[in-house]
Amino acid sequence: MAVRATVTRFPIDVESLEESGLPWGVTVSPFAAKDENGNPPVYGSEGHLLPRCENCWAYYNTYCEQEQWAWTCSLCGTLNGLSSQSVSRYSQPESCPENISSFIDLELPIEESEEMQARPVYVAAVDLASSEEFLELVKSALLAALEALGPGSLFGLATFSHKIGFYDVQGPIPVVKNVFIPHDSDGTLSMELQDVMPLSSFLAPVDTCKDRIASALETLRPTTSWERTSGAGQGLDGVFLGGRGFGSAMEALFNYIGSEYGNTFALARVFAFLSGAPDIGAGQLDTRRYGEQYASRREDADRALLPEQTPFYKDLAAVAVQSGVCVDIFAVTNEYTDLASLKFLSIESGGSLFLYTSTDDSTLPQDMYRMLSRPYAFNCVLRLRTSSEFQQSHSYGHFFPDPQYENVQHIICCDSFATYAYDFEFANNAGFSRHTSELPMLQIAFQYTVVVPPDELANAGSNTTTRAKHSLKKRLRIRTLQFGVGHSINEIYDCVDSEVVLSLLVHKVILASLEQGVREGRMLLHDWLVILTAQYNDACKLIQSGHGGSSGVHIDVAFSQCPQLQPLPRLVFALLRNPLLRLHEEGVHPDYRIYLQCLFSALEPSSLSRAVYPLLTSYASPDKQAYPRHSLSRAALITSGSPIFFLDAFTNLIVFYASTADPSLPFPPPQDCLLRTTINKLKQERCITPKLSFIKGGQDDATAFENYLIEEQDVEGSGFTSVMGFVSFLEEINQSTLEYLK
Repeated sequence: MAVRATVTRFPIDVESLEESGLPWGVTVSPFAAKDENGNPPVYGSEGHLLPRCENCWAYYNTYCEQEQWAWTCSLCGTLNGLSSQSVSRYSQPESCPENISSFIDLELPIEESEEMQARPVYVAAVDLASSEEFLELVKSALLAALEALGPGSLFGLATFSHKIGFYDVQGPIPVVKNVFIPHDSDGTLSMELQDVMPLSSFLAPVDTCKDRIASALETLRPTTSWERTSGAGQGLDGVFLGGRGFGSAMEALFNYIGSEYGNTFALARVFAFLSGAPDIGAGQLDTRRYGEQYASRREDADRALLPEQTPFYKDLAAVAVQSGVCVDIFAVTNEYTDLASLKFLSIESGGSLFLYTSTDDSTLPQDMYRMLSRPYAFNCVLRLRTSSEFQQSHSYGHFFPDPQYENVQHIICCDSFATYAYDFEFANNAGFSRHTSELPMLQIAFQYTVVVPPDELANAGSNTTTRAKHSLKKRLRIRTLQFGVGHSINEIYDCVDSEVVLSLLVHKVILASLEQGVREGRMLLHDWLVILTAQYNDACKLIQSGHGGSSGVHIDVAFSQCPQLQPLPRLVFALLRNPLLRLHEEGVHPDYRIYLQCLFSALEPSSLSRAVYPLLTSYASPDKQAYPRHSLSRAALITSGSPIFFLDAFTNLIVFYASTADPSLPFPPPQDCLLRTTINKLKQERCITPKLSFIKGGQDDATAFENYLIEEQDVEGSGFTSVMGFVSFLEEINQSTLEYLK
């Protein structure tokens, strides 16, 4: 569980918080195997015996004062009694994880009702209203997925177009049964899928049926336009009216699988492969709004294309959750698919949303393999508690709040990369005491479940082919942290983590964009930097002004006296240049914007920082690094004099050889060199597969690389300006700060 705060010394009171101009909060990656310093938790059992505070329900931890029969809560100060069982446990404190470390992970007992045959279930739902290229890509992705699935997993193959297809691969040849999807928006099927094919025939054991599943995949073919028009009905003047009944297919699938939830499985994962917008049956989407808004001058397209056009997929996500299903959507299309409506099905059911604009260089197979190879937890509950002086004001991330309890979040499925953010506010005007030794406390509790493979198969010596049982393990992970207090603004500024500040800003601007449009999100970000610049200059007594006017005023817009704040202007400039916040008329596709919103709001701070402001390093040769960091400008390339540059933009990795590079340098760099080792390490550590490209300056088209050299681009548009981009941006911030100070 990694926890990072915007400031490691908290502001002492409301006035101090406002004077700093900084967001106050933390990011939490609850299922990360280690903390932010690389330390693992101390593991133990009997989590249900851990004492809890009678007042605030916080868990006993190393910061609590303990007497023989009682303990004082480190969060609220309440004195609690200890049971005789706890007294005997704590008579040997070194035997209990909660007395050894403030970061613990304890096993919880599984209730009888939860004991079941918890086999991992995976279902692929493939769009047949698509192309041959799309299906070839999906086949290779699913073959990669089959290699990653653990022993004992069950796999089902379904297809959708104007009909739903279900495959039984357990016999000598694959059998497919089809059910037609009604064309109307109600889209209810004429019969239950259970009556068409028993679920036990649909879900095949991967151990024994891998080859047959592969054979079934080979039979997938796109539906012909004739099939679709006859199945979906002819439109006016013979114009084809669709044939992708995605919503109806998903609804039927969840009800079908959900019948065995809690019996055969504890969590089923559905992989939905889409090549366009759903256009028949329940949940059909009108993609004409994209063309209309694009042509319209009267309505702000940046506002009109971000909200969902139907609550259907949000409601369907609730059905998925109730059926024990988590949905990952893989959209492979460059057409408008309205991900603004579809995204809820994935993010609210605990899944991910992936967008690939082309089948040619898609990393879909690698992403599938990577996603299924890493461990995940499910049915998770996340609870953040604070000491009494402050409290949580907002929470951000892909979870849903508990309907009954405040500040409790439910996460359906969570991997080690998933990150959530919290904003803090003071509970009253008093703030933290200047005179006592009591410091701000934070406790994060994360209860989760994992599926543990059968021990028989885990033992290398066993050759058993019997269907061994998977078991569920329920665990409680607790992290208790103590923070310092900044008694002056300078103390606060000296302990800023700019990457976490960026994380909270990104969550805030995404929210503002969704509610009020992209322009509003841009203004919010710009105004925040202006206010921070003004507060910093005021705090550091840097403003020397003439009488009452702005003549002769010097504003330090580069935060030259505070190294911790110095990255922020560049990060804000880069975020304003990012497609997340670029305007619609600049050619940003609304689906790509939605994809970035979903990606950025789940990234941990270092990854997000890399995605917003890429890292540019230079190499003297493939085996020798020259400089670890350059600014993203052409000037930096020229002045460095290095022959090779490596750009890490999180989703893209680019190796660029300057046109002046020595022709004897090997291109592309050889597999056993330092540069390749660096690239391979980065690819291993990512939650998604970055796309790698090699560009030779003077020979290849270098546009992909040059587009990342943003510091010479205008913050408002895509073209290069006569005034240098980042420099003119700082001048504009300088002017706006002067206006603000007036």
